[in-house]
Amino acid sequence: MEPRISMITLGVADVARAVAFYRDGLGLPLHPASQGGVVAFFNLNGSWLGLFSRAALAEDAGVADGTAGFSGVALAHNVREVAQVATLLARAEKAGARIVQPARDTEWGGHSGYFADPDGHLWEVAFNPHFWVGPE
Repeated sequence: MEPRISMITLGVADVARAVAFYRDGLGLPLHPASQGGVVAFFNLNGSWLGLFSRAALAEDAGVADGTAGFSGVALAHNVREVAQVATLLARAEKAGARIVQPARDTEWGGHSGYFADPDGHLWEVAFNPHFWVGPE
């Protein structure tokens, strides 16, 4: 197996609502291969974010669709500057996210905060002064 994640697919309650959040609210570029209301793809500069109905994703994987809640998974978006953490959290909140952890200094020497998208998926927004996790 090669060391990479090609796509992260989120099972969502309403694909159109999720597309509006990620495209219009957060400004991610919607790929033309997306199929309105069925599946959506966003190119993330080296990996992809997919949005699929939660029920359809569970069916596709052959598992039972449980209730929404903490799944033990958080997605992360690293930024280049400390101030960008609060800026992105505010943008997410304006788009309909719930701020779970406001921007704050961390014990590992960085600065981060968390938001939950409209389906409850957790995103960490982080500035890490020790290394850059993003496109060059």
